[in-house]
Amino acid sequence: MTPESFKKWRKENGFKSRALAAEALGMSPETVRLYETGIRREAPSKTVVIPRHVALACAAVTAGLDPIE
Repeated sequence: MTPESFKKWRKENGFKSRALAAEALGMSPETVRLYETGIRREAPSKTVVIPRHVALACAAVTAGLDPIE
């Protein structure tokens, strides 16, 4: 998943803010910002890698699945 596809996922799933997407994925809004921009504040030259488990969580949210308790 690229930063562009992550941002597209957020918008296509109706999350108007990063905070709403963060809540759905169980992460901080800052992490959502990092994944969307692909830029690290402390190391701008480092490539941001969106982990596979985040891409899978996005797919689960899109499919309407709830977390396993």
